[in-house]
Amino acid sequence: MDIQSMQELIEACEQEQTTIGEMMLMMEAEKSGRDKETIISMMEERLIKMKEAIDSGKEDASAAPSGISGGDAVKMSDYERSGKPLTGNYISQAMTFSLATSESNARMGVIVATPTAGAAGILPGVLFSLHKNDGTPYKELVMGLFTASMLGYVIANRSFISGAAGGCQAEVGSATAMAAGTIVELKGGTPKQVVHATAIAMKSLLGLVCDPVAGLVEVPCIKRNVIGTSIAFAAADLALAGVESRIPCDEVIEAMYKIGKEMPRTLRETALGGLAMTETGKKVKEELFCRKI
Repeated sequence: MDIQSMQELIEACEQEQTTIGEMMLMMEAEKSGRDKETIISMMEERLIKMKEAIDSGKEDASAAPSGISGGDAVKMSDYERSGKPLTGNYISQAMTFSLATSESNARMGVIVATPTAGAAGILPGVLFSLHKNDGTPYKELVMGLFTASMLGYVIANRSFISGAAGGCQAEVGSATAMAAGTIVELKGGTPKQVVHATAIAMKSLLGLVCDPVAGLVEVPCIKRNVIGTSIAFAAADLALAGVESRIPCDEVIEAMYKIGKEMPRTLRETALGGLAMTETGKKVKEELFCRKI
């Protein structure tokens, strides 16, 4: 079994009468030769690492070694508890958890790349927001990781997932798409609805450039992770309502690939364009370089 497109994925799930997460589990068992229980146990470890990154990030107000990020998760956590967020519990808490994970990454903590370290805050953010607001049990969250893995597997094989290859649309865009589809499956959506959510989320971030200030995966990356959680929930709600992507998901992925290929080198993680080359961006780089010397 080797699924190479979203259409193949939908057809396989319908034929086997199974979810996307279960399809990924079956495929991994077949490819690796491991039994399902072992694979699930390995995925549980990753979920626990995500939770540890969130818990650490929410309480740690210290700056990253670079000095350009850190402490925002604590601020967001305090604001979220105040009851003032305009976005409601699901999104505001996902934002807090995403910040916490991304800041843990910037402090060189242990995180789970989903699909990359630079986009690692989005999936944990939405998963643990569902856990907190819906009481979604860990067992289901683990299956959600398999759902995200399957979606990411198809995206990676049909396009790319790194900012250096295709811009931030390939990192935050892919992570947001994976998270959107995962929300839908965890909320009981069909494989078709999962794939529509994936397409809707990815379409919303096409063309997003990768322009890290001073070449570090902090500014603007961390806040883009946060925004990705809100897009994921919006795309999931649309799909669960029955709204479909007019452009099939496989074609959206192909468009992302072509856009990435056409994107200038300066906007693909080289820190030679975009926000990295603003006056403030250049000043930050100079200050960091002087400090290292």
